[in-house]
Amino acid sequence: MPPQINVGQSPRVLIPRLSHIGDCILTLPVVNAIKDRFPDSFIAWAIESPGDFLVKGCDAVDQVITIPKGWLKKPMQAWSLRRQLRALDFDISIDPQSLTKSAGIGWISGAKQRIGLTKPWGRELAPRLNNINVSVKSKHVVDRSLEMLEVIGITSPAARFDLQIPDSAMSFASAIAADSKLKSGFVVINPGAGWKSRQWSNKRFGSVASYLREEYGLTSLVSWFGDQEEQMADEIVASSDGHAIKAPSTRLWELAALIQRSRFFVGCDTGPSHLAGALSVPCVTLFGTTEPNVSAPYELDASNKIHIRIQKYYQSGSSRERRKAENEAMMEIQIDDVTSGLDQMMKQLSANAAA
Repeated sequence: MPPQINVGQSPRVLIPRLSHIGDCILTLPVVNAIKDRFPDSFIAWAIESPGDFLVKGCDAVDQVITIPKGWLKKPMQAWSLRRQLRALDFDISIDPQSLTKSAGIGWISGAKQRIGLTKPWGRELAPRLNNINVSVKSKHVVDRSLEMLEVIGITSPAARFDLQIPDSAMSFASAIAADSKLKSGFVVINPGAGWKSRQWSNKRFGSVASYLREEYGLTSLVSWFGDQEEQMADEIVASSDGHAIKAPSTRLWELAALIQRSRFFVGCDTGPSHLAGALSVPCVTLFGTTEPNVSAPYELDASNKIHIRIQKYYQSGSSRERRKAENEAMMEIQIDDVTSGLDQMMKQLSANAAA
């Protein structure tokens, strides 16, 4: 671990965490920990759309800088961004992502102290663009990112997400939950994932919905956004023997409100599962080309684990290889594997209710 650096009591901090809703959710504890330790700090988060929508709801973030996609390949955009960032006079950049594109933001910002990760977490050109590279012991993304903060004097902070769901989204969820088929309790199923290699079978999700209804009287509400996910939702509903309901198209906060009202969440390793974890809603999550000990929904209370992780084997390879792979490891997960996880979840919920 590099020696601690003195950042004063009111540091100007840049967080270049650019993309993927799930990764941004998992970075929220970092900005909360910085603001807790340095209440007078100025924290700006550089992020691409649509993740900026999430970050704008974080009280610890003083300014959101929306980064145009592909800026590295567009000299005029890069120069304009450089001027915008340098005008904010950052002292430090903290780069939990540690890729070329995120480290590049810190580098052009002019921040003198640019904190990133050593290999293997720091990849591409990041270890060269960041000038304080931290070696961490933690595996999970949240713990790893919080461990980085030791160099600025923040040691073992408690992880907090503090998601504030707007009232309009809560009203949206209440209207849907009023459906007679959902009043006895429902589970949110979200089949989507950014990588095909992280997706499971829609028909198998349909069978899972049937099991939940037949065994536990729970209706499955299938969430989706965009044309591709709508097709997935339609196939799940059609395969569920009438036990799944297709939700309306849901944006981030609407989905958060639905998840918060549900008994638990079922899905793959993707943004909505991390959203559920951040809301302390129990999750049954399926893994193939990612590792649960690195990227599972975060357990806020290590003494009371609420999430179920299902993986038959880890489909390894470089990030690029895993992103472009077929979903072989996911398809090794059988319906019985998931229904066993559901049984475990229901026992867990019953025990918690009786405690």
